[in-house]
Amino acid sequence: MNARRTIVVTGGTRGLGLAIATTLAAEGFRAVAVARRPSEAFEAAAAAAGPEAMHFVACDLGETEALQPLVRTIRAEHGPIYGLVNNAAIGTPGLLATMPEREVADLVRLNTLAPILLTKYAVRGMMAAGAGRVVNVSSIIAFTGYNALSVYAATKASMIGFTRSLSREVGRLGVTVNAVAPGFVETAMTEGMDELDRSRIAKRSALQRLPEPQDVADAVAYLVSDKARNVTGTVLTVDAGSTA
Repeated sequence: MNARRTIVVTGGTRGLGLAIATTLAAEGFRAVAVARRPSEAFEAAAAAAGPEAMHFVACDLGETEALQPLVRTIRAEHGPIYGLVNNAAIGTPGLLATMPEREVADLVRLNTLAPILLTKYAVRGMMAAGAGRVVNVSSIIAFTGYNALSVYAATKASMIGFTRSLSREVGRLGVTVNAVAPGFVETAMTEGMDELDRSRIAKRSALQRLPEPQDVADAVAYLVSDKARNVTGTVLTVDAGSTA
């Protein structure tokens, strides 16, 4: 083991999660990406980052009984967990009145229940060590709403309440808990939109553009750094001024 602090990033093999993991590795952390499977982009980034910087651990986060063993595996293979970035989520669209119950349950399980339980097991070691960082990836939809995303919005709003309350539980033990609320980011979240919709959303923002994954990754990197040692229980919005 070297001096790198281990940060776990769920959904860290593609999109926003990959940007977060790559940025944390560049900042000197050991980024452990958790997902069902690796990606070519992740493997390329890990090879470029060098040994000890980026690692992959397979887990289906929707299988909540696997979360405690997951934490044990990461600790055994990569040392104490200093930080956790709860990024993995699904954004299945649908009108509530017609959305199948199974899809509702899947959204709540992966977007709310899984990060809460994973944090439960990961934060214990941080509390014992007297230091640690938890960053929950929420969304501006949690407080603006969006048509046909009511269940998704509910799960993302739950992470904000979770963030604020947990920060009070663990703050006295040196652990900070914060959330990042991205806007419509230039990634999978917007790839299904046509150019007119993307342009309309961008024009609503103060900066007249959409944020990029790197902007969100930089916000996460700040919150897990020593520079943010007195920042906890807050939500950092990265939306190019869409909610200004």
